Amino acid sequence: MDIIHLLPDSVANQIAAGEVVQRPASVIKELMENAVDAGASTVDVLVQDAGRTSIQVIDDGKGMTETDARMAFERHATSKIAKAEDLFTLQTMGFRGEALPSIAAVSQVKLVTRTAEQELGVQLCLEGSRVVSQEVCTCPAGANFEVSNLFFNVPARRKFLKSNQTELNNIIQEFERIALVNPSVAFTLSSNGSQLMQLPAGGSLQRIVGIFGKKLGEQLLPVQVETSLVRISGFVGKPESARKKGASQYLFVNGRFMRHPRFHYAVMEAFSHLIPEGDQVPYFISFQVDPANIDVNIHPTKTEIKFENEQEIWSITLAAVRDALGKFNAVPTIDFDVEGRPDIPTFEASKLTDVKVPRVQYNPSYNPFSGHSETTRKPARQWEKLFEEAGSKGQRSMEQGARSMEHGAREYNGESDLLGNPLAPCPSTLPPSLFPEGALEMSSQHFQYKGQYILIAVQSGLMMVDQRRAHIRILYERYMRQMQEHNAPTQGLLFPELLELPPSDAALLTGILDDVRALGFDITPLGGSSFSIVGAPTGQNNPVAVVQQMVETVKQQDAVGSEALHHQLALVLARAGAIEVGEALTPVQMETLIGDLFQCSNPKLSPSGKTILTILQQEQIEKMFRTP
Repeated sequence: MDIIHLLPDSVANQIAAGEVVQRPASVIKELMENAVDAGASTVDVLVQDAGRTSIQVIDDGKGMTETDARMAFERHATSKIAKAEDLFTLQTMGFRGEALPSIAAVSQVKLVTRTAEQELGVQLCLEGSRVVSQEVCTCPAGANFEVSNLFFNVPARRKFLKSNQTELNNIIQEFERIALVNPSVAFTLSSNGSQLMQLPAGGSLQRIVGIFGKKLGEQLLPVQVETSLVRISGFVGKPESARKKGASQYLFVNGRFMRHPRFHYAVMEAFSHLIPEGDQVPYFISFQVDPANIDVNIHPTKTEIKFENEQEIWSITLAAVRDALGKFNAVPTIDFDVEGRPDIPTFEASKLTDVKVPRVQYNPSYNPFSGHSETTRKPARQWEKLFEEAGSKGQRSMEQGARSMEHGAREYNGESDLLGNPLAPCPSTLPPSLFPEGALEMSSQHFQYKGQYILIAVQSGLMMVDQRRAHIRILYERYMRQMQEHNAPTQGLLFPELLELPPSDAALLTGILDDVRALGFDITPLGGSSFSIVGAPTGQNNPVAVVQQMVETVKQQDAVGSEALHHQLALVLARAGAIEVGEALTPVQMETLIGDLFQCSNPKLSPSGKTILTILQQEQIEKMFRTP
């Protein structure tokens, strides 16, 4: 009995949809690329509930006839190529003929379209690859795709979608990639009836400023080079625009966004010795190459590109970025060009006729060892008196130290910690549940080693505590508790600070604004992508940078659930407010820190799982000093 058979088209489309349509952002990408391929001058994107409920893409491109509209939803039906050789001359974004049937296989699709030559258009409705209705209608020229209830027939895929904030952030990223490489097309993006971006047609730099703001636009340097292999154009950031993470970095080839680690390394290599190691600079680099020298048909998402002359293009990219940095004085250089400089005369001794050489007046007959030896001789030292003075000073120092220790104990037991918050009394011994009984009876003396570790003598040996990790653990638990109890104190700023974010980050911050406020921030949206920070938690000196770091961390970690989100926010805030490595602490501050640490739920590990303290056992110490 034969067991091999062809799968139905609906099943085959669902299988293909697993690669093409991974999330709502994938639908946005495919529909926007189709609109650009259709020659649209205006593209409007509207989403509801981050694409879960509805995705709508409207363009004024060529449109489709009734027959083309039906054919577009068949697998491997495309107008982009006709034969295999066309793959080597691609000038369009799409060509596989899989996007529309894959989208229709996992959603409900309504298409309204008309060509400029026709008076009436067609409305086509599909559900799970099945045509539900088709009728004539009146509509403007172009195409209007409305995708509803994505993954309605694949509940497992719909269940594993991320939060609305995360999905919306992915949608904005895909929108930005296509908008950046097509500055001659006007784009708009709206979410739940609120417009997030409106980008008029213009130049490349204007498009970058429209998406990321004027501040980034002022930090960019143009890159331009043309060779027989490749034409490179775009912009790179100045060295002062470098940041730890979250820099806007985009590579395009023939109008298509791509990920290419080698070319990324070429750009960053040009900044070696100009920025701290590990920092990132923004860049927007576009490559124009012969389509026959690249292969884009590797993955359905078409972001992985193979280059025939990869090594040569790598070298050209590196040289182009370095040339841009040197041309605009972003790289320190030795300047030997003296053309046009003022003529500075050289020294000529013959012209100095009226200048007298200075003379030194002295008494040649003076002898310091004759005649006045008794008056110039220094009195003999009274050694006994010096020892008595030293002893009395030492006694006074010991008394002052004792009074200081007593005062420090009173300050700790009744007043405040390193950040000025009330403290509970410091325990004389540490929790016995964490260590063997009697092992941690501490001495009252604390010593700081190299500004990083606190050394404490305990009964079982010598305990070493990483001061920064200990403070992070203390602050982390405090912030988590404040978010749970909604009692975080806020310190008002003398002057409100303006926070400007890219639209994707602004949408993410809007989604987590209540959680950020629960930490003590007083933030007010100003419209668009701008926010005003009026107040911040106690001890935070740079609230703008802290909020930016929070947004970037949440975006990269992709938090799911309120507990994971609170963990990330509290950890960022704790790291920003913790004492730094190398900061000197007084004995009272060290005692305060250790006391707070051992009131935490887990004093042995930091929130990220790193070791806070360790004990060098007495036996180990004695063994090190034991003679062989």
